[in-house]
Amino acid sequence: MTAGGKTKAQWRTAVLRARRELTPARRRAEADAIRAALSTVVGDGDTICAYVPVSSEPGSADVLDALVAAGARVLLPVARDDHGTPMPLTWGVYRSDALVEAPFGLREPAPPHEPPQAIASASMVLVPALAVDRRGVRLGRGAGYYDRTLALAGPGARLCAVVRDEEFVDELPGEAHDVAMTHVLTPGRGLFELPQQ
Repeated sequence: MTAGGKTKAQWRTAVLRARRELTPARRRAEADAIRAALSTVVGDGDTICAYVPVSSEPGSADVLDALVAAGARVLLPVARDDHGTPMPLTWGVYRSDALVEAPFGLREPAPPHEPPQAIASASMVLVPALAVDRRGVRLGRGAGYYDRTLALAGPGARLCAVVRDEEFVDELPGEAHDVAMTHVLTPGRGLFELPQQ
């Protein structure tokens, strides 16, 4: 599928290239802005599903620590597959001193893990994305873990794609199984709600 004249593969290539060109100082500044934006919307007792950013993904582990400092219970995804088929994400409680190396170059909480349905307890789900459009269509890396998990979120949960400002675009290619994002978080704009289609 294409949108704006680009296929998903072309979008992924372009975004990843632009992310690789970011300076460390720019990455830090954007992570600080994301942390500051979240500190104004997360409160004591909230459950937040988040993730540990890898490579050039927006954010940092400091964002997770700030969520915990604000009183939130932070759940991180645990990605596994069944003979090459992605399974719905399971979840582990975040503790900065208890992350372990995981498949795909990720870091995740050590066991025990909670079932995929634990996402239903979250008031906000921070979703890694390469880009998101004004309709809430999210471009991920294509593995399908989040596609199999987001439908389990609670009906009032804020499904929030975390992207750089330039990665919030007019239109992306979408598919019938895509779960639309309800919110976007960028360093420059902070957290904002998308119009419901």
